[in-house]
Amino acid sequence: MCDVLQIEKSTFYYEAKDRQSEEQLTEAIVDIFQKNRRVYGTRKIKVKLLERGMILSRRGIGRIMKGFHVYHCPI
Repeated sequence: MCDVLQIEKSTFYYEAKDRQSEEQLTEAIVDIFQKNRRVYGTRKIKVKLLERGMILSRRGIGRIMKGFHVYHCPI
């Protein structure tokens, strides 16, 4: 079938994944940060997002945190 359509096998089997909206990710990041006494950084937030089934890079998390002025305070 791929020969007839002249497409690669990988294209035929590729499944587009739904992306989470930026609003959902932002709400989740701020929620995780607030619930954990405002001390979680990007690494721990990334782990918590994975537990919720959301995927985002540490840099993406940092960008959202910076945009909302959400920073952890070192003790």
